[in-house]
Amino acid sequence: MYRLKPLLILAFLGLTFQMAAQKPNFSYLDVYDLAYVSDPQVAPQGEWVVYRRMDFDIMKDAAVGQLWMVRTDGSQHQKLTSREVSESSPRWSPSGDRLAFVSSTDQGSEIYMYWLGSGKFAKITQLPFGPSSISWSPKGDYLAFSMKVEKAPPVFAKMPKKPKNAKWAEAPRITDRLYHEADGRGYIKPGFDHIFVVPAEGGAPRQLTSGDYHHRGALSWSADGSKIYFSANRNDDWEHDFRNSDIHSVRVADGEMEALTGGKGLEIGPKASPNGKYIAFTGHEGKVQAYQVDQLYLMDADGSNKRSLSEKLDRDVSNPMWDAKSTGLYFSYDDKGNTKIAHISLNGKITPLADDMGGTSIGRPYAGGSFSVSNKGALAFTQTRPEYPAALAVLLPKEKKPSLLTALNRSLLNFRSLGKVEEIWYTSSIDQRKIQGWLVYPPNYDAEKKYPFLVENHGGPISNYGDRFSAEMQLYAAAGYIVFYPNARGSTGYGEEFGNLLYNNYPGEDYNDVMDGVDYCIAKGLAHEDRLFVTGGSAGGIMSAWIIGKNKRFEAAVVAKPVMNWISKTLVADNYFYYADNRYPGQPWENFEGYWKFSPLSLVGNIETPTMVLVGMEDLRTPPSEAKQLYHALKLRKIPTVLVEIPSASHGIANRPSNLITKVAHTLAWLEKYGGAKLKTKN
Repeated sequence: MYRLKPLLILAFLGLTFQMAAQKPNFSYLDVYDLAYVSDPQVAPQGEWVVYRRMDFDIMKDAAVGQLWMVRTDGSQHQKLTSREVSESSPRWSPSGDRLAFVSSTDQGSEIYMYWLGSGKFAKITQLPFGPSSISWSPKGDYLAFSMKVEKAPPVFAKMPKKPKNAKWAEAPRITDRLYHEADGRGYIKPGFDHIFVVPAEGGAPRQLTSGDYHHRGALSWSADGSKIYFSANRNDDWEHDFRNSDIHSVRVADGEMEALTGGKGLEIGPKASPNGKYIAFTGHEGKVQAYQVDQLYLMDADGSNKRSLSEKLDRDVSNPMWDAKSTGLYFSYDDKGNTKIAHISLNGKITPLADDMGGTSIGRPYAGGSFSVSNKGALAFTQTRPEYPAALAVLLPKEKKPSLLTALNRSLLNFRSLGKVEEIWYTSSIDQRKIQGWLVYPPNYDAEKKYPFLVENHGGPISNYGDRFSAEMQLYAAAGYIVFYPNARGSTGYGEEFGNLLYNNYPGEDYNDVMDGVDYCIAKGLAHEDRLFVTGGSAGGIMSAWIIGKNKRFEAAVVAKPVMNWISKTLVADNYFYYADNRYPGQPWENFEGYWKFSPLSLVGNIETPTMVLVGMEDLRTPPSEAKQLYHALKLRKIPTVLVEIPSASHGIANRPSNLITKVAHTLAWLEKYGGAKLKTKN
């Protein structure tokens, strides 16, 4: 047998180590090569998982989702259909012999059926609008779904007939609705969402619900298939009483509806137990405060004996699913920056099952992801770590650790040097609370070197960052920054009291939480007073603007899609009706001083930090007029500033990969101008 000589072996090993050390950093165009798993659905018997594979099309500058399937032992990984179009919402039939899913066509979105035995598929509907919330009947003979039914807009004037071939202006858009536009969607055409059923072999859909109310969200069939449970706000004053929703049933035979819950508060996502005895759902009371934990509730099938199962958890319960024997439910929840999956029995006993669910928020390390469970307890979920976005993980019964079935990013990320992510805890100077944060170090970090330090504030503010993959954080680290992202008070995953500290106090001591983290890192020798930078988007933009209005410690700032003036923002944003008695007591005209007190614009006279202001030109959540108030004020004060307006971008700037890159590239260029990391021009 041929043997290498010792010197050759040493040379070979040296070359190998050198090649490993020379792996390039994660860079802009790598964003287009990322792929991730979403909406995994395990078959009833647990032998297959179908999931939506998300890839980025560099030519169309968009994410493309198509369905793939794999056995739970990792074999026979394959694309579901031969179609090269958008596919989503896969849902197994009760027997596991068929799979219903939604796919795009030239006319819109339709329901398709895939037959597992033959591998054939076919379109089974012809719908005027896209379907959502697909749910199989217990016998597998019907599908229920929600769909919009159009309604004519109000017309107050009759226009004279225009001359033939005349080029008059378009007709005005008239609305009389409280909620009439949405960020990322624009104007919402009049109409209401209703529940329909259609035979599983195809045919005419039949509308079950009626009335000028929305009926949407999760649909759940009764065990005998006679009713469908859903949540809706069918109160007379439903538009203004928008923090209210109840559990209802509709009879499949004749559309007769019945309210099973009532009173104030939000009750959503009903799930009927397989044995027909119970209905589980999530919700919270209608308290006047910034944040309420969503609990898991249980009631008898007739709506009686309502009680909370998760009252002692003090975490938001999401996506509950019954086990096959109706002895308890699976659910997910965020805890200290990590999304977990657990099982809860009917007496409230919680058994943790898996950590690290998420990875579907590619830009920043927000919570997300989903899971499903088979009749035999096989758990399929999206798993992420800071080293990779959502992969498909399966936890089989009696196994202690999940197995990864996909490695969609292996050919990219195995050959990139990524920034190491480290969890830190520090003490609040306000009330001695423990505050959690994360540091991302530059690739090949050298503790003897002095690096610029970038604070990245999360949005929400009722949300959380965690130890999840983030393209944006990795790009900042690759540019040479130590990145610090904290979960200041108001973040979710730390209990209701922690999140509610922002009520009528935002921005408030969350500012101190961020600055305490900066001081902690300075004391550790990781940050340096003369090389501090700050950025953030949405609520993170608010915090960034608040920080530079409160102190002069930062060399430069990038304030992305901020709220600068709560009085103006509250009445022009798409969710303008949401803020009173949630952020601050009363409407702006009732509490002018209170709204102004927490507006970063009130501090603009203090700002000396060079500041880039960045916003999407189609942002309806924090409209461009808010960003312009900061930019114009700084220009009037002769503070170095620049306004970056991104065309065709909504509040979710990173929804298009090129816009994610635009945001990061402009941020880095601005910071470099004021002493930040020197950038490389390649890629």
